[in-house]
Amino acid sequence: MIIVLRPGATPAEAAAVVRFVEEAGYTAHRSDGQAQTVIGVVGALPTGLDLRPFEVLPGVARVLRITAPYKLAGRHFRADDTVIDLGGVVVGGREVVLMAGPCAVENRDQIRAVAASVKAAGAKVLRGGAFKPRSSPYSFQGLGQEGLELLRQAADEHGLKVISEVMDRSQVDAMADLVDIFQVGARNMQNFDLLRDLGHVARPVMLKRGLAATLEELLLAAEYVMSGGNHRVILCERGIRTFERATRNTLDISAIPVLKTLSHLPVVVDPSHATGVRDKVIPVARAAVAAGADGLLVEVHCDPDHALSDGAQSLFPDQFTTLARQTRAIAEVIGRSQAGG
Repeated sequence: MIIVLRPGATPAEAAAVVRFVEEAGYTAHRSDGQAQTVIGVVGALPTGLDLRPFEVLPGVARVLRITAPYKLAGRHFRADDTVIDLGGVVVGGREVVLMAGPCAVENRDQIRAVAASVKAAGAKVLRGGAFKPRSSPYSFQGLGQEGLELLRQAADEHGLKVISEVMDRSQVDAMADLVDIFQVGARNMQNFDLLRDLGHVARPVMLKRGLAATLEELLLAAEYVMSGGNHRVILCERGIRTFERATRNTLDISAIPVLKTLSHLPVVVDPSHATGVRDKVIPVARAAVAAGADGLLVEVHCDPDHALSDGAQSLFPDQFTTLARQTRAIAEVIGRSQAGG
């Protein structure tokens, strides 16, 4: 259920509505838009719930029963796009934000070299895995906490923000001071215990679409994070598993405009995991920006042929520079901007 306050409703009236909702046994989530304040009512609302007690509250314009299973992540709750400010780096605004770096942090020299190259090309966020979920238990699993510290140091050296994947609830506290964005991988999209914990952190969360998840399931996963109070969620389309074998996954380009219609949350695309093939990353990145993506998450390595993880889909630095230049031109055509290139 959504309670829409009338324009000009006072703070006292809004507070009274929130108090009434909570006294009724539900959770209230307030969103102050440019024109109106909306209060999302979350909880197990009975089918025959009488809406009239809510409708007659002072300051209430109307009460809407929402049929979509996701409330906080939907457009009904917030008409304006969510814009996430990372301290000067804005995701969900006019600029298309580039996030780039290696699949895994391997050593100090490697991550410093990649950080320097992606910064020069226009990236604002350095990506890199310290805890790596791999398909095979015998593959490189990452450097753990040491890798996170190396990632943070390289990012600070070049004025970049940090995004890295969290795999387990036990890692959240240790990562909180070292990352600017928690990344939840495709395999953990429905790890609801982890999502609930991330709902209480003071960091944005990037939520990757599961290997075979529907868009509704992705938005419901976002709802788990948001229901804990953390509304700074970024959705990531990274391709889904289909019967096609020409690429690692099948990128759902249509997911970008569909998510933009259903949700107010920013949408980022990962063309590296979507294709799994280096020479396909740039064309897919161009398509993603043209379709309205708010950012790109790209794997870059200075020596991808000898990378310890996902070298086949990692771009050389000069290829990333080409990607940045081309996507910047597309962004400008559709009325957006992008740094560097």
